[in-house]
Amino acid sequence: MIDHDRLFKELLQQFFLEFLALFAPALAEAVEPESVSFLDKEVFTDLAGGERREADVVARVRLHGAGEAFLIVHVEHQSKAQTDFARRMFFYFARFHEKYGLPVYPIALFSYDAPARAEPSEYRVAAVGKEVLRFDFTVVQLNRLRWRDYLKSENPVASALMARMSVAPEDRPKVKWECLRLLATLRVTPAKMHFLSGFIDTYLRLNAAELEIFQRDLEAAAPSEREEVMEMVTSWMEEGIERGIEQGMEQGIAQGIEHGEEA
Repeated sequence: MIDHDRLFKELLQQFFLEFLALFAPALAEAVEPESVSFLDKEVFTDLAGGERREADVVARVRLHGAGEAFLIVHVEHQSKAQTDFARRMFFYFARFHEKYGLPVYPIALFSYDAPARAEPSEYRVAAVGKEVLRFDFTVVQLNRLRWRDYLKSENPVASALMARMSVAPEDRPKVKWECLRLLATLRVTPAKMHFLSGFIDTYLRLNAAELEIFQRDLEAAAPSEREEVMEMVTSWMEEGIERGIEQGMEQGIAQGIEHGEEA
């Protein structure tokens, strides 16, 4: 099973400013990069359902030329559709605004495959014909974004999230190649390159027929691009072999214990 929340939380924290640059450019330009600090995880109880919830990524940032003016940026990732999500976003907003006494910039990131209907970007409350509350937040719904629109983006987050955008089944090998090709052109540390390529591979695992198409794209590429992508592919293969050996050893130990108990 894929731990979607863990993968996306790590992506958002490692590439926080790049994510903002891609989907909230005005905010990204206003933030002083060195001021970003992630706050401790926020856990609260849903007042209606009594369910304990944990916010995903909450950062405190300072704005350019604003002196001591700070802002809370909340990015909430959702891997499954939920009918009352907008209401939950408002609860998060209210909690952060009350606790920190700062403006809050809320962003919802939806990464599921279906449904493809547009998610709401507001939460409203009306009473006796009067609108007493209108809460707006930014929505990034990956299954409504076209991966081709991000092919020329020099942004590491684009290289990763193209794998979760609207992709036709026949385009999967092409998208994986383009994700890795884009990643190979970016200047990121080896550790970040490894994480991003692993993220792409997790969400675009190809079958045998798709691998043949991917291989053709790889062979037709320029030597420099081909070399960079091959390094990533080789890394996945080595890790897969290591995991297989570890799992085999664990299974062998478990079977040995079981047979010993039977004896």
